[in-house]
Amino acid sequence: MPVQTSDQKWAAQAAAGDESAFRELYRSYVRPVYWIAHGMLGSPADAEDVTQETFVTAWRKLPGFELQGESILPWLATICRFQAANRLRQRRRDHAHTTEAVDETLPSTISVEEQVITADLAERIAAEVGTLSDLDRAIFRLCAAEGYAYQAAAEELGVSHAIVRNRLSRVRTRLRGAVKEASDA
Repeated sequence: MPVQTSDQKWAAQAAAGDESAFRELYRSYVRPVYWIAHGMLGSPADAEDVTQETFVTAWRKLPGFELQGESILPWLATICRFQAANRLRQRRRDHAHTTEAVDETLPSTISVEEQVITADLAERIAAEVGTLSDLDRAIFRLCAAEGYAYQAAAEELGVSHAIVRNRLSRVRTRLRGAVKEASDA
């Protein structure tokens, strides 16, 4: 029997109603989901709302969900993008009712092709992260996903500041290469 990734295990347990498994998924992915929302909306308050809406939607949809890949991030990213697009449409409707002026900062549509490319890219990044050593994956999770400073991550992992800095630099270079390969394909 193939070994399950932690995301696969947590998703299956959460789908069965295990709230602690869902909390693990939330802790693992709340920051990346927030930054996706923030990138689309440009507002910390709206990004926080969309992040919460994303996880509420995910919790509701989990009972019928079966994780196909190793990471649940692409699925969460897709939910987040749809929630953010809804928020943008609501902003436009509200704006249209309050003034005749057009807000040039809001995109007029969210392209389906961009959604698919972004989901593929998220899957590619998740797959690349899955090939990292345990230490590199832990460093990436702490620094990139959870926002730890190098020294805090070093203390958490029991390694030196230099090890965290150097390994994270290599991981980022590797991920940039994966992103470039995916965009060239």
